[in-house]
Amino acid sequence: MSASSSTVQPSLQKAHGQCLCGKVKIQAGAVVSQAGVCHCQYCQKWGGGPLFTLDAGTEVKLDGACFVSTFSSSDWAERGFCNNCGTHLFYRLKQNGQYFIPVGLLDQLTNLVLDHQIFIEQKPDWYCFANQTTELTGAEVFAAFSTT
Repeated sequence: MSASSSTVQPSLQKAHGQCLCGKVKIQAGAVVSQAGVCHCQYCQKWGGGPLFTLDAGTEVKLDGACFVSTFSSSDWAERGFCNNCGTHLFYRLKQNGQYFIPVGLLDQLTNLVLDHQIFIEQKPDWYCFANQTTELTGAEVFAAFSTT
């Protein structure tokens, strides 16, 4: 869920990675270099903490599709995971098929910048990131997506 600041120009790079067991391989044709963090209650429940993602657009190929399961976590998005090892593979918007891939899943990315945090009002008070980022509330995120 990209909410990039205007001070840093995003760059795009091809990326690849795989789940823990290697049964699902992922290739993304254009990953944005600006990482985001989601603090929403769903991401916290899904991964035990915030979700760090990169916007991978719609050019994503998954090899090993028979090992990919999805969960419709809201009216607007679904989450994908490897049904063999449980690795979180993606958060995908239903409306346009846009993928957000967990940063740690992708190999050998360079020049990444933690750029934005969303659902900031749901962030627990027990941690804080030192990076200067754009911070959006859930309402601001929904407003931004409804205008596009």
